[in-house]
Amino acid sequence: MKTALIVGGTGLIGKHLATLLLADDRYSKLILLVRKPIDLKHDKLEQVAFNFDYPNRSVIVADEIYCCLGTTIKTAGSKDAFFKVDHEYVSMIAKIGHENGTKRFALVSAMGANKNSTVFYNKVKGQVEEAVSQTGFDACFIFRPSLLLGQRNEFRLGERIAAFFMTTFSFAIPQKYKAIEAKQVAKAMIVSMNTGKKGLHIIESDEIAAM
Repeated sequence: MKTALIVGGTGLIGKHLATLLLADDRYSKLILLVRKPIDLKHDKLEQVAFNFDYPNRSVIVADEIYCCLGTTIKTAGSKDAFFKVDHEYVSMIAKIGHENGTKRFALVSAMGANKNSTVFYNKVKGQVEEAVSQTGFDACFIFRPSLLLGQRNEFRLGERIAAFFMTTFSFAIPQKYKAIEAKQVAKAMIVSMNTGKKGLHIIESDEIAAM
């Protein structure tokens, strides 16, 4: 059986991912990197308090790493702070994990990620995709979901409005651009990790929905 590690396990996708992995008999241990302990208990679960600015490299040890870490420019407070979380922290976890023997890595990115984009958010997502994919994992899965549906810890008015229109007029929206349940993204990540595939795989939102 395997050990999995989740970064960003308290977020919308991460919470579903933790629940699914704890119920999966293929995994004997789940490590959750957290800023502070959360109210979740299970025999297979190990919560590790982690400071991203002063990382304890020895705790990033697992067969598979699932990275759901991410924020918004508004929440982070500035473009620099956003870049620090969505690029520097993510690429750091990938680098240390690989150095510590992790073979398979899954990253939640975003639809429209492109390192050459003129949109700052999309550009950073594209840049971190490139950084992670070049780390050297046996298998690297990058997921680009459309607008996520689910109950967030924080209220995002823009997303609520977008979700309303995207679900109301879903019949008129191409599959690739339809809003998608966060739980489905988590499920697709686990399915992909257990296919045995090697190399780099970029999985768009319509492919995620079909898994």
